[in-house]
Amino acid sequence: MSAARPASVVSRAPQLAHRDDVQGLRAVAVLTVIAAHASVPFLPGGFVGVDVFFVISGFLISQLLFREVERSGRVSIPGFYARRARRILPAATLVTVATVAASAIWLSAIDLKTVAEDALWATFFAANIHFAAVGTDYFAQEEPPSPLQHYWSLSVEEQFYLLWPALLLVLVLLARRRALPRRLVLAVLGVLTLASFVWSVVSTSSDPLAAYFSTPARAWELGLGALTALVAVPLASRLPAAVRGVLCAAGLGLILAACLAYSDATPFPGWQAAVPCVGSALVLLAGAAPGPTQPLPVRLLGVRPMAVVGDWSYSLYLWHWPVLIIATRKVDPLGLWRTLLCVAAVFVLSALTYRFVEQPFRSSRRFPTRRALALYPGAVALVVVGALGANWYSEYSTGAFEDNPPVTLSNFGVKDPGSFDLSKDKTVALVQASVIAARHHMAIPSDLKPDLLTVRDDEPDVGECDYEADSRQLCPRGDTSADRTIVVFGNSHARMWIPAFDEIGQQLGYQTYYFVKPNCAATLVTVGELVPGSPAWPQCDDFRTWALSQIEELHPSLVVVASSGPNPVLYDSDGTRIPKAGIPGAVQAGYEDLFDRLETTADRTVLIRDVPKSTDLPDECLTKKGNDLGDCLFKPLPASTEDADLSVAAAQATGTEVVDSTPWVCWDGQCPAVVGDTLPYRDRGHLTTVYAASLADELASAMGLT
Repeated sequence: MSAARPASVVSRAPQLAHRDDVQGLRAVAVLTVIAAHASVPFLPGGFVGVDVFFVISGFLISQLLFREVERSGRVSIPGFYARRARRILPAATLVTVATVAASAIWLSAIDLKTVAEDALWATFFAANIHFAAVGTDYFAQEEPPSPLQHYWSLSVEEQFYLLWPALLLVLVLLARRRALPRRLVLAVLGVLTLASFVWSVVSTSSDPLAAYFSTPARAWELGLGALTALVAVPLASRLPAAVRGVLCAAGLGLILAACLAYSDATPFPGWQAAVPCVGSALVLLAGAAPGPTQPLPVRLLGVRPMAVVGDWSYSLYLWHWPVLIIATRKVDPLGLWRTLLCVAAVFVLSALTYRFVEQPFRSSRRFPTRRALALYPGAVALVVVGALGANWYSEYSTGAFEDNPPVTLSNFGVKDPGSFDLSKDKTVALVQASVIAARHHMAIPSDLKPDLLTVRDDEPDVGECDYEADSRQLCPRGDTSADRTIVVFGNSHARMWIPAFDEIGQQLGYQTYYFVKPNCAATLVTVGELVPGSPAWPQCDDFRTWALSQIEELHPSLVVVASSGPNPVLYDSDGTRIPKAGIPGAVQAGYEDLFDRLETTADRTVLIRDVPKSTDLPDECLTKKGNDLGDCLFKPLPASTEDADLSVAAAQATGTEVVDSTPWVCWDGQCPAVVGDTLPYRDRGHLTTVYAASLADELASAMGLT
């Protein structure tokens, strides 16, 4: 574990001179992050404060490691992780458990269950992997951000520190010398940092959502800090104070420029992250020269208020996000005064955490190596217990242990059900009864299908034909021996109908094919990706071209088009972004083009009018304490109605048949979150597989197949 030294010195931590300017830089980092997350309008790029933290962390931790090698000729791996445990675990565990508890009090049961899962990922330092998967999952993108999402950066750091001390130990052993092999470390660290930077640029351009949380795409930022630590003192010592003052001011200027110029639309990290990171490295370099006299910018960073905020910066970072997110979930938008109150609460919580949690646990006397290492299993145990308790409480608070009856045609919350003139169509009648039950504030049924706490995982199976991953296979379903064929074409709002068409195919004797790609709307217009900057998405165009060619070869008995509106950014055939005023016309023209093409490649074409969308997540409403069905009754989102109108107008213009799905989910301008004992929606706009399958007979009848 070390390069050769008596075990008695393992717990001794190398000491470094305290630098107030570094604490000031920490203050800059955390204040910009808080400003961005508090929606301060002139600092949209304040999120780069996280990158500043990465550079600072790489600098300070590497300084300690280098000092340890210089002092003792080795690297103590147990000692390193003991210091990390004392530094990060107590406060992080406190905030994690407190966030789970706060979610149980103020958020819905479905949110509590999600937060409990997030807490486990965070505790095992894998939050970045988890949130990358969530961020790139199309069906999870409508879900609100987790109060623990900011733990992704801690996970990146700890994953980096799983390798960096061990790599340094190997380099020390290879050098076979008691002093730090600076040239060897510089060469190896430089190559790895450059490789990570190149990967960051490449991955950000190809998959920015995944790159944002990626340790390989972020490691160069910590590596830059480590390189700065390696050269800072000898290099800064040779520079005049005036030059170092200019370097510090320039570094701060780069950080400020990123805060002002960047926004959520900026592809990140990529090369753009180099601006705040290089700025941070310059600031760290400028203040590295020994001696009492420092240039003015360095001294200004170290003034008492900045140093204090720097001391609290770790706790400030941990507390600010859950406080703001949970508050926003209760009141949106927060507004100026509520935001200021939240920020004030963050500072109070951070000061208390620093004084009573961070400081006591940092003592190597109270927590020597073995005791400090025991903090890891202790933290895991606390969070696991908290997560299990949160899961049980989420089940309990949904009313799953109660016996509330479902809505039926004879029981929908009124004294005289016979006085209501319901539709003769039982499916439509149950929707009507469910709306009436909600208007009369009937209790939420206890036994819902699918399970209320896992409804977000209820996705239709596409088998090997996962066109979201750019597959180009054909997967016949339904009655695969039939000589008649149905093709379903569209985006995720076509995919949600798969359970219904599987039933139709098997019962009525049709092979079924599903050319469905999430995000890729059916209208033949180039869409922008749902990533920062919204660049044109040629993969969608390529998929639609391929799918239409396959439809032509299949020449199906029926093509069913089902789609929500396209992504908000569209491009014309020349690659020019279409102005907002021109989007409706372009969308309708794209549908008309599609229907004209399908007229010659299929016996019949039918458009299923898209189901209305909700402003809020139905499952979140249904799991809020004290809510009944009436609290979750919603009106269709106007934008979704307008999108559906465009597709219907195009169908009417081309003589294409239209099936209106609205009566199966809404009545009299309102839509129930529960129909009978079934959840119709898995999120704001997608049907559950259970409900879609239950509509198979209705759908077949409406299309004239029975």
